[in-house]
Amino acid sequence: MEPSTDTSESRSLTGRCLCGGVTITVAGAPDPRVGACHCRMCQRWSGGLFLCFEADAEAVTVHGEVRRYRSSSFAERAFCPQCGSHLWFNEVEEGGEPRHYELMPGLFDAARGWPLRSEIYVDRAMASLRLAGDHRRKTRAEYEADNPSVAGDLDTA
Repeated sequence: MEPSTDTSESRSLTGRCLCGGVTITVAGAPDPRVGACHCRMCQRWSGGLFLCFEADAEAVTVHGEVRRYRSSSFAERAFCPQCGSHLWFNEVEEGGEPRHYELMPGLFDAARGWPLRSEIYVDRAMASLRLAGDHRRKTRAEYEADNPSVAGDLDTA
């Protein structure tokens, strides 16, 4: 379901994986801006560039079978076990509960018109994936200085 033009909290956004086995609904109005990450872990997971938009954990409802992979000491990545579609990246608190979801915008038809809000690990971007535009950018050193829980890029070069 596409979001309505209504600005009330009752509107929602629904997306699905490639096979339709997993649907994700975000209640309310998520921030319709996309973030990009070029770290080696995200490059390996996505094939080149990780894109996401944030939603509060309480606003997200997931239906269908989901597989999770603990990709670092502080985060997990989720995917559909049937078609392999990537679903989200989450920083996970003690006890395994997500603080918020970083959802894959490609799952949601409405996301096609959303602008890029920020880009991190810009100094690690693949030559074929350098993004143009006027948005916030941070290098690996800048991002990791602001986020001490990040274990660092997989590739130290």
